[in-house]
Amino acid sequence: MTLKKCDIAEDFELLGNDGSSITLSSYKNSKNVVLCFYPKNHLFACPSKKVFEMAKSVISVYDEIISTDTVVFAISVDSVNSQAEFVKEYHVPYLHLSDPKKIACKKYAGTNIAGLAKRSTFIIDKNGIIHDVMREINVASHGQEILDSLKKIKV
Repeated sequence: MTLKKCDIAEDFELLGNDGSSITLSSYKNSKNVVLCFYPKNHLFACPSKKVFEMAKSVISVYDEIISTDTVVFAISVDSVNSQAEFVKEYHVPYLHLSDPKKIACKKYAGTNIAGLAKRSTFIIDKNGIIHDVMREINVASHGQEILDSLKKIKV
């Protein structure tokens, strides 16, 4: 069973596209965290249009998102190298985390029949509590939806 709103966010440690090790619990009591899960950077050897559209939407309000004392991570089963290529190609300002063992993907988003993360976003407050879960994602307006949710967190 996947995590839901009001649950305590379960810790994980994953590698970022820059090779850094990211531990979720290291942000507790200091930052809100946005976890954007998605299936894969490239499907059938083509860039996934939805992944790119979602990234563009988040990038469009990224400065506003980080001004709410928040860090953003995108997570998929892709390798660190694939994540690095995607981030570089599309000039993504936030880290993409690699979860090839599907540890975080299974706990949070759940996986589809192909074993890929289901598209979903989790907003975690500074106390480590899941404030919001978005599963029906409109990729074009998703950045604004994240920002609106973050603005509802009581400091």
